[in-house]
Amino acid sequence: MKIFLAGTSLDAAYGGPAYSVSRLAVALATSGDEVGLWAADGTAMTTSLILPDSGVQRLSGTETEALKEFGTPDVLHDNGLWMPHNHRLCVIATKRAIPRVVSTRGMLEPWAMNHKRMKKRVAWWIYQKNDLRRAATLHATAAPEAANLQRLALGVSVRVVPNGVDLPALGVDLHEGAIGNEGRVRTALFVGRLYPVKGLPMLIEAWAHVRPAGWRLQIVGPDEAGHRLELERAIATFGLGDAISFAGALEGDAKASAFRDADLFVSPTHSESFGMTIAEALASGLPVLTTTGAPWPMLSERGCGWRVEPTVEGLTSGLRNAVSSDAKALCAMGTAGRDLVASLFRWELIADQFHRLYASTFAEKSKLT
Repeated sequence: MKIFLAGTSLDAAYGGPAYSVSRLAVALATSGDEVGLWAADGTAMTTSLILPDSGVQRLSGTETEALKEFGTPDVLHDNGLWMPHNHRLCVIATKRAIPRVVSTRGMLEPWAMNHKRMKKRVAWWIYQKNDLRRAATLHATAAPEAANLQRLALGVSVRVVPNGVDLPALGVDLHEGAIGNEGRVRTALFVGRLYPVKGLPMLIEAWAHVRPAGWRLQIVGPDEAGHRLELERAIATFGLGDAISFAGALEGDAKASAFRDADLFVSPTHSESFGMTIAEALASGLPVLTTTGAPWPMLSERGCGWRVEPTVEGLTSGLRNAVSSDAKALCAMGTAGRDLVASLFRWELIADQFHRLYASTFAEKSKLT
């Protein structure tokens, strides 16, 4: 099939959507689809997330220019909402009768809708609701997001396909050296945007309540809207300067090394449609502590982590359980998490699910024209 993939940004600093959209493009091209990749900020041409020999056609210019260069696609897959380019893509797809799949990427989840609420309510009634009604298919990455979309009663089919995850090459023993070396300082790792939805103020306060001996917390990710300053103030208030550090945004080998060197991954999020860094942590053999704001009930079901309420109290309890586990137990949980990712989230499996979604969307649209 001929697929036009659109995103807001494919810069690694943009977070999970940049990675998942880029990697989806590569996986589809590898499976035999003709894929054109475009981003509103032009980063389809510069992103480091796609290798030159990927088989993906990188597109630049405006939406109209990119589609002219690529040719009429069988399906236009737009990732995200609210931005002017999302509306323009809707107008183009409607006029040209191109079936349009919209990945809402968590942007209609309750927390997200309440953030900058008035601005979004105005946009919802002016154009966003009608734009979604004109979509051929709405895509969610997990069942809770799909349920929220269904409650909007937009009259559009909703399909669930999770994000895929790459399995990094690891040694025979995950995090070898942790077992039998209980005296070393162990690391709890957060990776993600420094932004209120990620719940880091709660994590810092929970860390202050537990103050786990022999542990440190490393926070990795780009600052957004000056949120890091708020976090630094909280760290100073609780006297945690020696226990919590920032590493800034990491990419490639540096990011992989951060996962490899950690003992526990923590995501104190208020809301996630999927939670890309959770999946990456599991793929790297790390046990995960997250909240019910992330759609990962299988953490406890498969014995690879903890899932608590997105509150200071919930995170405090989860931290106590996690840091009281010995290195052998944490490694065993990490192995279970990697097995989970390998069985459900490999990119070749996800590309096949998306291909079937596109094919059914194209077939349904063809019946109506």
